[in-house]
Amino acid sequence: MTLLTTHTADHVTTLTLNRPETMNPLGAKGDGDAFAAACDAINADTDVRCVILTGAGRAFSAGGDIKAMKDRTGTFGGTAPEISDGYRNNIHKVLRALYGLRVPLIAAVNGPAIGLGCDLACLADMRIASDRAKFGVTFLKLGIIPGDGGTWILPRIIGEARAAELFYTGDVIDAQTALDWGLVSRVVAGEALMDEARALAAKVAAMPPHALRQAKNLMRQGRSISYDTALEMAANTQALMHLTDDHMEGIDALLEKRAPRFEGR
Repeated sequence: MTLLTTHTADHVTTLTLNRPETMNPLGAKGDGDAFAAACDAINADTDVRCVILTGAGRAFSAGGDIKAMKDRTGTFGGTAPEISDGYRNNIHKVLRALYGLRVPLIAAVNGPAIGLGCDLACLADMRIASDRAKFGVTFLKLGIIPGDGGTWILPRIIGEARAAELFYTGDVIDAQTALDWGLVSRVVAGEALMDEARALAAKVAAMPPHALRQAKNLMRQGRSISYDTALEMAANTQALMHLTDDHMEGIDALLEKRAPRFEGR
């Protein structure tokens, strides 16, 4: 079955993990290529201003394919160098594609997000959870380590101590705990999840598209640069934004007390 389904409307693209019968596992041959193609298309389409990532069925994603691990097939089969390349050329390709999205990404976590599935959600800029969602990074319980960069991702969101607790115990937390820990920004009833995600995406998509992409870029770069460098990048980027038609539209709308209509010019 195709891993991803894609739907675009009103400047928002929804990506749905579509292996519901097995809780949307990842790692099959071609998964990395599917994500890379979808994210490359989004980045190339300036009409897209926001992305929602969710899962079909009762799970967001249960993570790596346990059956393939048991059988030592596909990404999880072969010699140590072959397994290493399987991660680099397939699973890491999924993660790099999401991390490389130039527009804001919302994870609408509809159910369990475990292992790789949790780290996938953590790559989003914003996370909304169903009250049926659960989160865990249970790699050590399987005798493996987070092979997807999770030890880099999770501490940046919930802090070193709480990330360590999850990694070293393999505990799974519920949606309310995830909210308390700052892993998600809100918890909603399961049946309301996609409506909430679309409403948030609509607010994001109403923003000027060039400034939106640049704001995400500045936030991303801010993780690893000095304040002086951040100021220099801000000055140069801001100069370009001042010359756009959308900047003038924002000013006119404010003065005229109406909603702005940004068109990416």
